[in-house]
This record gives sequence, structure tokens and C-alpha cells, in this order.
Amino acid sequence: MAAAAFLPPTPTTRPRLAAAARRPPPIFAGATSAAPQLEEEGAGDEAARRGGGGKDRRRAVRIAWEKLVRWSRSWRRRNRSDVLETTRKVVVLGGGSFGTAMAAHVAAKKSDLEVAMLLRDEAVCRSINHSHVNCKYLPEHRLPENIVATTSPTDALAGADFCFHAVPVQFSSSFLESISTHVDPKLPFISLSKGLELNTLRTMSKIIPRALGNPRQPFIVLSGPSFAVELMNQLPTAMVVASKDKKLASSVQQLLASPNLRISTSSDVTGVEIAGALKNVLAIAAGIVEGMHLGNNCMAALVAQGCSEIRWLATKMGAKPTTLAGLSGSGDIMLTCFVNLSRNRNVGLRLGSGEKLDKIMSSMNQVAEGVSTAGAVIALAQKYNVKMPVLTAVARIIDNELTPKKAVMELMNLPQAFLLALLTKQTSQHFNSMLLVEANIVYLKLR
Repeated sequence: MAAAAFLPPTPTTRPRLAAAARRPPPIFAGATSAAPQLEEEGAGDEAARRGGGGKDRRRAVRIAWEKLVRWSRSWRRRNRSDVLETTRKVVVLGGGSFGTAMAAHVAAKKSDLEVAMLLRDEAVCRSINHSHVNCKYLPEHRLPENIVATTSPTDALAGADFCFHAVPVQFSSSFLESISTHVDPKLPFISLSKGLELNTLRTMSKIIPRALGNPRQPFIVLSGPSFAVELMNQLPTAMVVASKDKKLASSVQQLLASPNLRISTSSDVTGVEIAGALKNVLAIAAGIVEGMHLGNNCMAALVAQGCSEIRWLATKMGAKPTTLAGLSGSGDIMLTCFVNLSRNRNVGLRLGSGEKLDKIMSSMNQVAEGVSTAGAVIALAQKYNVKMPVLTAVARIIDNELTPKKAVMELMNLPQAFLLALLTKQTSQHFNSMLLVEANIVYLKLR
């Protein structure tokens, strides 16, 4: 009797005719009769095999897509904002490729929006102002005419509603300190820079307020899988903005979103920043594997191990695992590790091919943040007691303490039990946290 309480009720047998009479009339063109039809057992399966089931599936897919499109349009109408309408001026600090691409993107959204670029190079300023081209970065792309370049912090920052920070991480503190007197304490800073400050291990969310002398400076980080040249070519791209202030994140989302740029929001600033910094180091490792022609098996194993190392450290620092599985984590890692447009991957490629780091760096006109971040990553890992064999090997190669070949050999010779212990330890911690969450959910339901 007790077991019977957990069993489903026995279905009641009904005449086939009665069941047919309750069916709705046919919906496809050509099926005009609504009269009930008797069917032999298995006739429905036979109809599906002849293509009727395929029509039903296609119709279900079409209806699902149409519902998604209608929901999307309705959501956009309800959430339409005047952020872009009320924004009069945006300033971009730095004239590299990504800063230029974001300046062009925002400027193209509104013709009467003033977009000021604060640069150090007067030749680049003249090129942007007179020819509407950044002659040093992205020289083949014409910029909107409402972009103005200047070397004057006063002119660039006066009256700005939003500020994009695109200065490399290692130079950010000194640069921001030099312009701090011109910065409005309420001016939102949108960080495009990815990395860790070498001496202090700080991310941009700590660097910017400290350098400006204002711990309450509004801060947003923008990250995700994106190459500047593809943004300039208006190819479909998706990124994420993260801020502790949800309203501010929503405003930046509305400022940037366009038909070719999809923006998601997050409150996990730590996760977005750490993933953005560490993926550059992993990209160097991926490039080394490619440069040494070690094959696809090795590439997959190395990147998978690197992803685990990033997750271990980031979660120890307070990041959410879901963030690391999203655009700013897995998405950015895939782009940076596997695509030739990646500067950090190209550094690793040349290292793996036998070139010296000094020669590689002197030949580049853009900064590969992973080179300077690698040492900071290892110091951070030691601080949080996290073992990171792949990223540590990259740091030792960059410091010229290991050759790429010897680093690979040492990684392959690590005891199997070592990696197993790491995986078991991290999995156990994640499992325990999941049990705690589930226990809290059950407790709340029982209250």
C-alpha cells in the first residue's frame, strides 16, 4: 500500500472514437474536414515517418522563433531609454586600436554627439582631425567626423558625460594622476584595459579610483570577445559591462548597444576583470603550442587546463563561476587563444618559433598585456594559495628562466596525482558550496 502511493495512477482505457472526437481540427492548408477520423494503432507514427512529423517540428520551430522576435521587440520598446539622447559628450583616454574602435562606434550612433580622444601623439591628433583616420592604428578605416582628437586634458574632459579608459594597465596610474584635477568626481569611467598592475597586483577597478583620489568614482568594466578591426567593420559582436551599480551598468548598456553590438550586464566586476587579465597569459601559452607545432591534442589539453586555473584563482577572489563561463570568460578565452588577430597569441607563437622576447616586443606597435601580467598572476596565485602550472610556466618563459621546450617537458612530467589532487580539491570546494546553496534553498522553502 505504501509503495502504491508513489506509483502513477493506472490510465483509464477510452474508446478510440471518443479520443478522436476531442481532437482539434487540422491546421495545415488542405485539411478542411473537422470530422473525427478512426485510426488504426500506429497510424500516427506512420504519418510522422511520411513527413507529417517534420511539418509539425518545422511549425513549432517557426512559432518559437516568431515568439522570440516579438518578445525582443516588445522588450526594446518597454526599455527604451534616453541615455543616448541626453548624452552630449564622451571622452576616450588613449588612442590605441580598441579605444579608437569604441570612439568610432559611439560616434556613429549619434551624429551630434561630441567624441573627444585624449592622446599624447600630436601626429595622430592631426591625422584624426584633418583626415579622419588614425594613422598609427586602424589606418584603413575612416572615422566619423564628430570625433575630435586633442592632447589637452582640459579640452577633452570638459563637459564629458562618460569616459572610456583605454590606456594600457601598466601606464594607467601615472597617466590618471597627471589628469586627476580635470576629472569630474561623478564622471563614470568605463574601463577597456585588461590586466593587472605588476607591482601592486591591482585591477583597473582599484587603479582608477586610487589614481584619481576618489574612492567613489563611478566605475564600469567592458569586456568580452572582441577585436577592434571587427568592431570597425560592424561585424556582429557581444560583450558585457559590469558594475556594482546596476543602474549605471544599464545606462552604459543602452549607450553602447546597437544592431551589431550586443551588450549584457553583470554585477560581478571581479570575475569580469580577472578573466580579462588572465586570458591574455593563457593566450601566450596557446601561441607557444602553435609555434612549436605540438598539435591539436596538446592545444586542447593546455587551454582546458588554463581555463581551470583561471577559474580556481578567480573564484578564490570572489568571482562567480557563471561569469567565467560567459562572454568575459570562456568567450574571450576562445577568441584570444585560437585566432591570429590576438596580439598575445602572436607573442607566444613567435616565442614558440624560437624568437627572443626583446625582439618580439620591439617589433610591435601595440601592447600585449599578457607579457606584463604574467608575473603579477603568479604573485596573485601565491597570495591566494592556488596552484597554476600552465600560467606559471608562461611567466618563467617570459622571465627567460625556461625555454618553451623545457617548459612543455616539465608540464608533461608533472605527477598525475598532482593534477588529480588539484582537480579533486577544487571540485570538492565547488561541490560543498553547491550543497550549501541547495540547503539554504530547502530551508527557505520549509519556512
